[in-house]
Amino acid sequence: MNDSVAYFSMEIGIKPEIKTYSGGLGVLAGDTLKSGADLGLNVFGITLLYSDGYFRQVLDENGFQTEKSQDWNYEDLLEDTGEKIQIEISGEEVTVKAYKYIYEGEKGSIEIFFLHTDLDENSERARSFTSRLYAGGNEMRLCQEAVLGIGGTRLIEKIKSPDIYHMNEGHSALLTLEASGKFVFTTHTPVAAGHDSFSPGLVRKVLGDKTDELDMDGELNMTRLALEHSDYQNAVSEKHRKVSKKMFPEHDLKAVTNGVHAKTWAQNELKSLFDTYIEGWKTDPERLGQAFRIPDKELWDAKKSCKKRLIERVERSTGEQMDEEKFSVGFARRSTDYKRPTLIFRDIEALEKLGEKYGGLQIVIGGKAHPDDTRGKDIIQNILKYSEMLENVEVFFIEDYSMEDSAYMVSGCDLWLNNPVRGQEASGTSGMKAAVNGTPQLSVLDGWWIEGHTEDVTGWSIGEDYVEGENQDEVDSKSIYRKLDHIISKYTNDRKEWIEIMRKSIAVNGSYFNTNRMVKEYVTEAY
Repeated sequence: MNDSVAYFSMEIGIKPEIKTYSGGLGVLAGDTLKSGADLGLNVFGITLLYSDGYFRQVLDENGFQTEKSQDWNYEDLLEDTGEKIQIEISGEEVTVKAYKYIYEGEKGSIEIFFLHTDLDENSERARSFTSRLYAGGNEMRLCQEAVLGIGGTRLIEKIKSPDIYHMNEGHSALLTLEASGKFVFTTHTPVAAGHDSFSPGLVRKVLGDKTDELDMDGELNMTRLALEHSDYQNAVSEKHRKVSKKMFPEHDLKAVTNGVHAKTWAQNELKSLFDTYIEGWKTDPERLGQAFRIPDKELWDAKKSCKKRLIERVERSTGEQMDEEKFSVGFARRSTDYKRPTLIFRDIEALEKLGEKYGGLQIVIGGKAHPDDTRGKDIIQNILKYSEMLENVEVFFIEDYSMEDSAYMVSGCDLWLNNPVRGQEASGTSGMKAAVNGTPQLSVLDGWWIEGHTEDVTGWSIGEDYVEGENQDEVDSKSIYRKLDHIISKYTNDRKEWIEIMRKSIAVNGSYFNTNRMVKEYVTEAY
């Protein structure tokens, strides 16, 4: 492919030290760009440079989340391009400056441009536009999206002149007013409330004359703006495509199921095995299908090493000591209702019996609540309260969960747990990161797991007999305890079969659910 692609995303998680991501959307964007470099494509990223990052999670003595700025020195990590452009926001001339980071891949390199407004020539208000990711109310959000979509287009056209504009979620949809070329749009949100929309009065206040170019039907919905102006639109799993089709029936969305960057998420112990037994896996992760070549003992030893590193990380974070011999379940998601972080604690007695039966059970949990999500903060407090009530089950909560913590957890836990409300998980990628490290998943059949699940082969399903209208929490929690009994029994009593499941997680799911495969699909289908 000779065309150049400008990939716009409100957040990009390219490495833990660059604090311009909050979670899955940003990490996926980083993984996508890395695969672009591995495949030698002419692709580059555009995002905002958040000088205060997202936020640093601090839990007080009662387990209540408070937020602090993430201290990071962007000038040490990013290169100042010296390039600037101007954009009018709320009647004010705002200067936007570009920094960049270069990622070196297997077959090429990609540049990521970070847009910054914290400049001496800007007003205090304008300087705050790029201070923190997802901070402030609707007006701040629209100002940030104007910097990304309009400012980003002006900057990138000055430097690169792209042929294709890929909007990763609707945040950058204002680029459709500024750019000319082919537009590709990927939506990640199956919940109506997750799609940004702004009132006409606010739009006119922030965008001024640009408002005349918008066709607003009572509001400016950024997803609809992106859909109406894009040449190709896709959801991020087959199930998500069906959900999105119901939300936007007038649009013909395709499905490109997400993946993860195998080279980033496979930990050193696994990478060493892959280097020994699977030639060329870094440039072609589909070759991970050859994981059947890896001997049992070497795979088991690698996993034990990963678990030891997780134990060290948990001790640094919590001051508490995990037991290497006890079965460990990992759960790391944004702390919010639909992801149901407390579902495993719904029946404390049933959970206690499992812990007692198998000589102890360990649950490692991580995740931040959005600063405005009081309910999400309550969930974290409840998790810590449940942990105090349990005797045979130990719960370890990793404070200020990050990309680095994710790497420890997906590789060091024995089982990955995911239990969102059905239909509300667009794809999910944490289970894919687990799979490439030989960690099988127990999950509700939603998002990517519908495509990746084979019972007792790559992992296990939760509540597969659920009938619409039933109490999901009740059905699914009972299923979790029943399945955990089966899973831990297999882990404890049939080590050879357990190692085979680990191997199949890599060979079947790791080989397919990766961003190299995903980016190739975008090249052939969208670009």
